[in-house]
Amino acid sequence: MAVVTGRNKRERQPRLTARRAPVARGTSPSIVSRPAIGLEAEFVVVMDGAPVRPEDVFGSPRRIVRGPLMHRTGRSYHLPTGSAVYFDTGVIELATPMIEIERGCAARAGRSLWESILFLRQELDDWQARHDHEVRLVGFSTHYNVSFDLPTPDRRADRTVEKLALLLTYLLPAPVMLLAANRQSTGIGVRPRGNRVEVTADFTPDAALMIATATVIVGIVREVMSWPSYELAELYGPEHGDLPIFRQFTPAPHSSRKGWVARDSCFPRNPFASHVDADRWDVCTGESISLREIAGRITKHFWPAIRRYADPFSLRLVGAVMAGRTPSLLELADRPPSYESVGHLCAWEDLFPEHELPRSRYERVLIRAIHGDRLHLGRDDWYTPTGMSGWSHVVFRRDRDRSKHVFSLDYLLRHLDDWEAPQR
Repeated sequence: MAVVTGRNKRERQPRLTARRAPVARGTSPSIVSRPAIGLEAEFVVVMDGAPVRPEDVFGSPRRIVRGPLMHRTGRSYHLPTGSAVYFDTGVIELATPMIEIERGCAARAGRSLWESILFLRQELDDWQARHDHEVRLVGFSTHYNVSFDLPTPDRRADRTVEKLALLLTYLLPAPVMLLAANRQSTGIGVRPRGNRVEVTADFTPDAALMIATATVIVGIVREVMSWPSYELAELYGPEHGDLPIFRQFTPAPHSSRKGWVARDSCFPRNPFASHVDADRWDVCTGESISLREIAGRITKHFWPAIRRYADPFSLRLVGAVMAGRTPSLLELADRPPSYESVGHLCAWEDLFPEHELPRSRYERVLIRAIHGDRLHLGRDDWYTPTGMSGWSHVVFRRDRDRSKHVFSLDYLLRHLDDWEAPQR
């Protein structure tokens, strides 16, 4: 299954952005952005055995979800879990809120995504019971977004997000293939998206493997972002010359947006359909080694950065897959059946309960707003959240005069502890 399509993706444009929203009276003061990650997943909808366009069948997510939803923009809404749900030219898409980059961030983002899948699946179960149709969610793709927040003085012609994306196209495919892909996958993409880097791969019907993939991606992307140059020559210099970069590999331009993709046709033979241990690949160190060795060595090279952001469980899983103690989906005979009914054949099993991994502060702010919890500011003013403005601002109505106010997530972070305290 192709992982990169030519569909219009306008819904995702503001991801990981903390730009100032269109202001209204009472808009918060200037904001400070924190580096963040976010995950997106796309699903094909199959009804009674045939693929359908969700916009044709449902019209709006509001006709699937029984309870109230907070409006985001256009026809997208926030679920009570914090993620946004919308239809994007033939697929249902879920997008997590921004999660600050820190230890455990990939697990938090993965938990948010899979909790949202579980919620959506439960609502679809109710819908299909009421309408006497069977509805399946077929896994299509996952997008891993990582902030590009290089300080302005450090940005030069050789340190642009476009050059970073191309550089990562040489580094990420092997480890992402081993952790996230299956034998029918066709590519791993890296796209520059202004203030973020977006890595695209097939949907992974296993929450733990998806989170392990996100852990490796955030570690490698953040570490490479710190390199003094993003020119490809960095791959062959003295500091990184041990990296086993594929020879005879040429990334392809992305078909619909700026960016690059490591398609199966970019290699001398299809790596997704090859044996991860037996088949050998010529690399730029002069060796001929297996796909698992390539993935393992690249992961080892970036291990300190990966460990910096990893939770212990995912770190062990990454090591186990790279060492062959836990099988990769590439080792299965074919694409697993669990792709065909996400939420039923693969589901969230509360891998990271909140008492072990608290939610990120951005996530807590957004969930409180989505739940409509009133916010007390000033001496005696109460504000009721009414909607979102992009991904980084919440719209409020001041109770006293019903005036509209827009506050950034960063501004609201400063009031989170009071917001979470029992209301007076």
